[in-house]
Amino acid sequence: MKRKLLVVAIAALAGLTLAAQDKKAPAAGGILHPEMKVETGTWDAPAATIGVKPDAPWSTTSVAAGVDSKPQPGSAITRVGEIVDFSCYIQLGKHGEKHRACGQKCVNNGQPIGLLTKDGALYMLMPEEHDPRRDGGVDAKASAAEHMGHIVTVNGTAAKVGGYSAIYVQGLTK
Repeated sequence: MKRKLLVVAIAALAGLTLAAQDKKAPAAGGILHPEMKVETGTWDAPAATIGVKPDAPWSTTSVAAGVDSKPQPGSAITRVGEIVDFSCYIQLGKHGEKHRACGQKCVNNGQPIGLLTKDGALYMLMPEEHDPRRDGGVDAKASAAEHMGHIVTVNGTAAKVGGYSAIYVQGLTK
């Protein structure tokens, strides 16, 4: 009888612990720390547009750079989201106006750029054109820093490998 009571007590304690952890965790697919507000742009009226709509998923330099001139599959995409510092968002959940200055410093010093959508999806943003990207002819840092913490529209090519999602943005010339 004591053993049964002990098992029931342990099961109840485990259930309460899991329930408490679930309350602390963000909703699946939700934005981390939604209390960190965006002040520039809205989901219905983005503050700016970054990138041009591609005529083809990949530029000629990306096609030429692909293995056997065949880059990975990609598709033209337009998404509305908040420009975030990918690193601080994943590690700390930081975004929005209060994180703008820090995020600007981070992307200007080489941290990856992200686009956070209303449903909590996170895309890494990169210039699309392969050779200019490799050789320093295109750069996403300037537009990312200018619009850090703002909700914008992004046009580009979406690609996904494993759990990683990216939007390759055309037209980010220096």
